[in-house]
Amino acid sequence: MSDHKTSYRQIVKSTSLFGGVQVFTIIITIIRTKFIAILLGPAGIGIVGLLNSTISFISALTNFGLERSAVKNIALSNAQNDKGKISLTVSILRKLVWITGIFGALISIIFSSSISELTFGNKDYSSAFVWLSITLLVNQISIGQTVVLRGMQKLRFMAKSSLWGSLLGLIVSVPIYYFWGLDGIVPAIIISSLFALFISFHYSSKVGINTINPNNDEFYQEGRDMLKMGLILSLSSLIVLAESYLVRIYIRQTGSIEDVGFYNAGFAIVNTYFGVIFVALTTDYYPKLAAIANDFKKSTLLMNQQSEMTILLIAPILVVFLTFIKPIVIILYSKEFLPINEMILWAALGIYFKAASWALGVIFISKGDVKTLFLSELSATLIMLILNLAGYKYLGLEGLGISFFLAFIFAYIQTFTIVKFKYSFSYSIQFYKIYFIHLTLGIMSFFVMRYVSNPINYYLGIIIILISLAYSLKLLEKRTGFLTFIINKFYKNE
Repeated sequence: MSDHKTSYRQIVKSTSLFGGVQVFTIIITIIRTKFIAILLGPAGIGIVGLLNSTISFISALTNFGLERSAVKNIALSNAQNDKGKISLTVSILRKLVWITGIFGALISIIFSSSISELTFGNKDYSSAFVWLSITLLVNQISIGQTVVLRGMQKLRFMAKSSLWGSLLGLIVSVPIYYFWGLDGIVPAIIISSLFALFISFHYSSKVGINTINPNNDEFYQEGRDMLKMGLILSLSSLIVLAESYLVRIYIRQTGSIEDVGFYNAGFAIVNTYFGVIFVALTTDYYPKLAAIANDFKKSTLLMNQQSEMTILLIAPILVVFLTFIKPIVIILYSKEFLPINEMILWAALGIYFKAASWALGVIFISKGDVKTLFLSELSATLIMLILNLAGYKYLGLEGLGISFFLAFIFAYIQTFTIVKFKYSFSYSIQFYKIYFIHLTLGIMSFFVMRYVSNPINYYLGIIIILISLAYSLKLLEKRTGFLTFIINKFYKNE
């Protein structure tokens, strides 16, 4: 088997492993969201979204980006099979997550009244943010466990941890929402985070890394490097979360809490559900690229392979979303949420550009080029913020979808330009062909669902889905031979 086919197959193998679990995670998230939509309505989803986005914002402000910076350090040590360095890095990381977690919790407690005033326009949720300080600490400790699994490329443990954490969160949160209603939102968030911590600790302990007690010089030197890189990464994450947070506040002030709920529902489909697909696609990709980032030929080849596989795997899913968006919204939420249809149509079309941008952007952190990463995300986020505010002001919910679409195009053009000229990256001819064909199919699906009457639009949409799926399967078979492998395995088992 050629090295290229082996590499493609490894991408599919890691993606299918973690991606398969992510499918179940998405299903669990859908079920939980469905219950919230039924039990609490759009207003309840709006409150949940505002609380979670605020906690995420505080976390990004106080966690120093350790969830990303430490992965690079552990991955490099793991690639060199330096067990001593791995133990040192992990031991320091586990101390740092406690320090940063406590810092985040204190910020939430001390400024609870101000945070409530800013988020909800009153101080009614001050006590909620005091209680949610527990979640800030717990989530940061969980991140410390997950980083170890990712850096050591223990994908099976990561997958199981994600699945069981989500499942237990569902089991405990739904009864709380049923019996307590809106008053159960904060307890459900806290208890879910505690279960996630327990699960992540269980699987992290299976890695078998010896914990050591670093001296002050080691802690200062290694910890400083992680915090220095992580600080920029934290600022990068912070501006993204701040943009989403400000948009929610703007919608609440100029629209209603129900519109915040609609925005959260659409945002969840566009960013959360597709986001876990991106996580599945890059879980193995980032540590690998970090290990070879300074080798131009190897990194360029891997980036092209990942870009191709990302489009081949995600494009058929996008066409399905574009075609069946109306029933999908009803299944995920309820008929009350049908006003977000047009928003999601535009945003889903933009995912074609977000996917391509995502595959390239990983090189910034892999090379430790956090300055470029920060500046690129800052400009992309500012454009997103301006477009979102203008889109909602003039075109309502559909305007938000259009703004997502335009912002994703801008982010992709910017990322490609930087990577091309700074790192001399170039796409293969194969990628251009794959991308053009799938993007064309996506645009066709968009216009069919937008302008063709029912039920003809569904007939045409299904045809486009079959073409997209057949094209992806054909190229996946050519690159990995996975269909032949499955068929041979099937006949072997008979």
